Amino acid sequence: MKNSGFLFLALLSLTTACNSGAKSTEKKEEKVEEKRIVSLSGSLTEIIYAVGSQKELIGVDVTSTYPAAAEKLTNLGHVRKLAVESLLVLNPTHVVMLEDEVSPDLKSKLAQAKIELVTFKHPNSVEEAKSLVKEVAAWLGKTDASEAVVSKIDSDIKNLSKLAKKPKVLFVYARGAGTLMVAGEKTPLEKMIVLAGGENAGKGFTDFKPLTSESVIAANPDVILMFTSGAQSLGPDGIFNVPGVAATNAGKNRALIQMDGQLLSGFGPRVAEALSELNGEFKKVK
Repeated sequence: MKNSGFLFLALLSLTTACNSGAKSTEKKEEKVEEKRIVSLSGSLTEIIYAVGSQKELIGVDVTSTYPAAAEKLTNLGHVRKLAVESLLVLNPTHVVMLEDEVSPDLKSKLAQAKIELVTFKHPNSVEEAKSLVKEVAAWLGKTDASEAVVSKIDSDIKNLSKLAKKPKVLFVYARGAGTLMVAGEKTPLEKMIVLAGGENAGKGFTDFKPLTSESVIAANPDVILMFTSGAQSLGPDGIFNVPGVAATNAGKNRALIQMDGQLLSGFGPRVAEALSELNGEFKKVK
């Protein structure tokens, strides 16, 4: 995965590179008739539900917020702060996660406990999201179920509206006023902005960089895009109080789009839903 993906994952505490299949760290000694799965990825959790294998799911991570039923399962917190012992108590047969989230400690302890670790490459585009759905479904023995999910993604993508004018969109990641970063080129957020019909205002740099008053004025976005949690961390209308923002078109029009972080950045089975929502919000931009 490119550097932008690594920094993105670290910043968002969320899980967003091409899919080429699942890889296992342990050889299967016998066929498991029914899996007891712990999912440490919100995108993988969504796929498990989407193809109808949720009965095999016994635990999830903090990013597994959709569907609502997933929040009723044992939540093991964030993968980077995972207490392996709390996972082992669930007695899973398999742990599924995105491969760039695997720590040596987790890998070692799962191997010692003879729990199979199955990893998938992180999706970073619509095509990769569809591939991930197919790969996870195939691993679950639900290949046929994946066809409907992929078909819906394709159908929803075709229904996106073409915009008369592309709004300049600046994605701002926030964890309170002390942590403000903007998305540049070749980031997952840029891909979502462009696919939904907008133009990324973060030009001239890749990955993420700190927001400064000079940079935001120079970018002069028509609208600011944020995760709902990030916007809330700044307080009511907090982003418009950040130095430099008030001088931009977005600041003058108080144009802010807030979206659920997992929906916007997960590149899971709801990727087209995220694009449809974003596309609809772009229509409202002056």
